Amino acid sequence: MRIPGPEEIRALHEKYAPTAEAFELVHTHCEIVWHIAERLLSAPHLAHLDADLVRAGCLLHDIGVYRLYGDDGLLDHRGYIRHGLLGHELLADEGFPEVLCRFCSHHTGVGLTRDDILSQGLPLPVGDYLAVTDEEKLVMYADKFHSKSRPTVFLSADEYASHVRRFGEDKVTAFQALRARFGDPVLDMPAPHGGSSGHP
Repeated sequence: MRIPGPEEIRALHEKYAPTAEAFELVHTHCEIVWHIAERLLSAPHLAHLDADLVRAGCLLHDIGVYRLYGDDGLLDHRGYIRHGLLGHELLADEGFPEVLCRFCSHHTGVGLTRDDILSQGLPLPVGDYLAVTDEEKLVMYADKFHSKSRPTVFLSADEYASHVRRFGEDKVTAFQALRARFGDPVLDMPAPHGGSSGHP
């Protein structure tokens, strides 16, 4: 399988971003998630993972966000839960293989289940959207440590665990399993665009 490189992926972001601001927000976040994952990949027990695949997954995982911008340039926050599936569809339409498309549809939270969709009335086709491979799990995990909120912010593992608790203790357990597998990332990179990382 041919894995697209950073420049090809950047061009794809530029193709679909409705505004320069949207591109900056989404593409910068994707790059930061890759930097977080790259640091985690340096652990010896993760040497078997496909780093090129993880990089592509990180850089592509949120590309569906662009399809949530309206003609007014505003993001549809209420429909945000759909961004993963929208990204999956976008990449499939571009001819990318399923293994890459899944990074979009299988990274939300710590995984969405049929029960989540039904019990919360989520606007998604009923199914399980869970990371399966270690590469998928790492992309999903690295994504938890950076938010696209304004100003953008880095989250510690403890902060994310507290955040996800509102969705149920099972989500905390799932996150802690990822934490045990991949470890806590070092978040000493500068926050983009003047945001505060909260980490010296």
